[in-house]
Amino acid sequence: MGDALSVEGNGPVKLYAMADVVEGQMASAHKALAKQFGDKVDVAKQRQFCGFDAYRNAIDLLRPGDVAMCTTRAYIRPVHVEYAVKKGINVFMEKPFSPDPAGLKRLLAAGEEAEKKGVKIAAGLQCRHSPARQALIQKIRDGEMGDVTFIRANRLEGVGWLGNQGPDGNKLMNQLQFGKVELYWVGSGHYVDYLIHQIDECCWIKDAWPVSAIGMGGRAADSTDCSQNLDVYPIEFTFADGSKAFCGFRRMKTTRTDFATYVYGTKCAAQFSGNVHAPTVHMYKDLRTEKDNIVWKPTDDAASPWQYEWNDFIGNIRNNRPQNECKRAVYSDLTTLMGRAACHTGQTVTWDEMMKSNFQFCDYLDKMNYDSPAPVQADANGRFPVPIAGAWKEV
Repeated sequence: MGDALSVEGNGPVKLYAMADVVEGQMASAHKALAKQFGDKVDVAKQRQFCGFDAYRNAIDLLRPGDVAMCTTRAYIRPVHVEYAVKKGINVFMEKPFSPDPAGLKRLLAAGEEAEKKGVKIAAGLQCRHSPARQALIQKIRDGEMGDVTFIRANRLEGVGWLGNQGPDGNKLMNQLQFGKVELYWVGSGHYVDYLIHQIDECCWIKDAWPVSAIGMGGRAADSTDCSQNLDVYPIEFTFADGSKAFCGFRRMKTTRTDFATYVYGTKCAAQFSGNVHAPTVHMYKDLRTEKDNIVWKPTDDAASPWQYEWNDFIGNIRNNRPQNECKRAVYSDLTTLMGRAACHTGQTVTWDEMMKSNFQFCDYLDKMNYDSPAPVQADANGRFPVPIAGAWKEV
């Protein structure tokens, strides 16, 4: 919201309505935003809605040209986006976009409807809006790196395990609070939530979608994690031309950290992205990715990729330029889910299998309310079910 309210040069932007399923959370967010942005936050009490149908109340107040920010947990993203598009309202949707293939198919259909209506959709894969990265993409397209045969994209960090949530852990509203990256049905799991950016960068670099993925997954030997997550996700994506992208995610203490994307062509290598999505962009003389081997750097980005993302979106709305990132965003998420499935099942998973899949973790999203049962239950020790090869299904 802060990035949206910080757009300059494309007319006024203000926050007009809010919706949440937790009233106290909405109130604290409103207070913090009002303190920082003053009269740009114009949300009277009667335009603050609480409940599972609150998104309808908020969107119904908007007019063509306005934006519905769909930024809650991923489980409900398709439902919210569908409704906004139906009402002819522009959409910003945060990543991840759905925890499962069935939800992504709903989003694809919403994106197609938006295209027909001229509704604009922006997706929270902000690195696509970085001018520095765009400059390197142009060099890749111009052949200055030769043929791109390999991409290495990692996010290797420390540990973040979920403790025993007790009896409340099996209640729906509690799972929505603690399950953002801990439960697959709520938010896709930590690998998807965090690594989707690097995987999207790989697909952008190749200007293609992988045809298959293989991977491995496992937990640390001393794990006390009660979540559904694995600790390591090394994945090899294969593109139609045979080139590879190796994407690694790890959350394990006292290990090497790495948060970057590197590109390897037949002529030279390049760094495409840096720590916490920093626009750390440069080309090397050859395949050695050392600081003293850099041969080219673009002009530094003047703003964060998150701010560029909103500058572009508001500018396109004000000037009626086309923007519909839905299909591309869904495909990047589907690629990420393909990698997750490969690690969880221990099998090769193909793009065609993902496109045909109707798997979903929860089939009552449209009817969900405060009294609905939680889609997943922890055992007597507070541990939620984890993927076991041969017994696990998510495609």
